[in-house]
Amino acid sequence: MTRISFFFMMASFMSCAQPSPQFETEQLLGKKEISLAGNGCQLLPQAADAFEQMKAAAKKEGIKIKAVSSFRSYQRQRAIWNRKYKANAKAGLSPQKNIQKIIQYSTIPGTSRHHWGTEIDIVDGAIPPEGDVLLTRKFHNSGPYEPLRKWLEAHAQDYGFICAYPDDSERPGFSYEPWHYSYAPLSRPLYKAYLKLDLKEALSDLDMEGSNHLDQAFLMAYRESHVKGINPVLK
Repeated sequence: MTRISFFFMMASFMSCAQPSPQFETEQLLGKKEISLAGNGCQLLPQAADAFEQMKAAAKKEGIKIKAVSSFRSYQRQRAIWNRKYKANAKAGLSPQKNIQKIIQYSTIPGTSRHHWGTEIDIVDGAIPPEGDVLLTRKFHNSGPYEPLRKWLEAHAQDYGFICAYPDDSERPGFSYEPWHYSYAPLSRPLYKAYLKLDLKEALSDLDMEGSNHLDQAFLMAYRESHVKGINPVLK
């Protein structure tokens, strides 16, 4: 067991053994300004330090880990949602089909794990980007990011990072994202705190496209499938 693996194991044990700290609702929803750090990314300081260690280890094996997305505020997530909703509506999708298409990969503002400063989307920065880089096929079948995926699957957990949405046919919610990694020692207590929120009340002031179609029944189903539909190791 490596020294880093030992510290990650102890951090994981402590996060399970101790009561979850209290987090403000605004922080959980991405509406609170929080202290962030990172070189080319925005993460909570502890997560940023671990990410730098992981990048250094990967670099020794010829892989240049690059973050293409990290912390994302409520306002930023809302802008992403509105852009996709308008494009889908212009293409003729009904509100219901529009929402279902968006939530294959994108979250409702206020429900994104990226709001916490513990999540990061990763590619290999040594490879010139072509078009949309966050496509599953680019991480498989001799795609440009396949070596990165294999390295992450073998080593990311040594630095505290876990794939949030793995390739598991039994897992509900968001589609497989081989690029999305979560810093588990910090994201676990945030996740547990988030589950205590009354989601309908917390999202009562949603100001976004299609919000009138997100009723109580939909939000409760979404909570079970998408908020909870993560790698069990992160729970």
